[in-house]
Amino acid sequence: MARDEWPERSELVICTVRELESFGAFVSLEEYGDKEGLIHIAQVSSGWVKHLRDHVREGQKIVCKVLHVDERRGHIDLSLKAVKDGQKRQRIKEWKNEKKAKKWLALALAAPTSDLGLSNEELEAIETTLLDAYGSLYDAFEDFVRVGTGAVLELGITADYADAICEVACANVKLPSVQINGYVELKCPLSDGVERIKEALTKAEEELKTKLARESKAEDETTSDITVECFYIGAPRYKIRVKAPNYKEAESVLSDVANTAIEAIKGNECSGKFYRNLPQ
Repeated sequence: MARDEWPERSELVICTVRELESFGAFVSLEEYGDKEGLIHIAQVSSGWVKHLRDHVREGQKIVCKVLHVDERRGHIDLSLKAVKDGQKRQRIKEWKNEKKAKKWLALALAAPTSDLGLSNEELEAIETTLLDAYGSLYDAFEDFVRVGTGAVLELGITADYADAICEVACANVKLPSVQINGYVELKCPLSDGVERIKEALTKAEEELKTKLARESKAEDETTSDITVECFYIGAPRYKIRVKAPNYKEAESVLSDVANTAIEAIKGNECSGKFYRNLPQ
């Protein structure tokens, strides 16, 4: 769905180079109904530009910063040199994700393979609902993977549509995750000390899995994206590796697992200690 409104000043927009002139490049704004914009030659590069074709070419997709918008005259001034490399990569990634999410929505609700067979008008109505709620189709799909059909139903979308959307979301969206490590020092001088330590670590992993499964069921969410692995790195130390959607959750899980293992081993001359980072 092309946006009918105009871009805002300082916004980063995806453009396709249409025509090169001696004074600059004319481009079309991909997300704004192919509205036309101009990159003056002075805004192409921070250095001297002898030939525009050394910097841009017809048909090329580029990221520009909006300098000025004159809706009355239908004129948009853009800058290519004002966009940093990191901003360009991030904006291109967002644009590609949004295009993928749009295809997923059509696949779920309107494709020949779908049992629902929505019309273009019905599809656009649901797309508008998602955009109004999330500002981005891809962000909406990520949330549906985390939360499940409940998030879709809250928007007033019927259950059969919600199920189809979530099925496609779960099949295509890989949630971002972070990975952190922590360490436990577990000592047990008893004859069966090694087995006790193994049991303590196993108990910590199993209790976490049970807790996550219980929380997931209570909140009607999809399968958790949190994983925990324990590794022997040399007596008496063990590494705990946690993967989670964000650092806050990862740190919380790491702390829970370490404390559970330490409590399980304590007593009878056995002890444990947690290290966020290994001491030098």
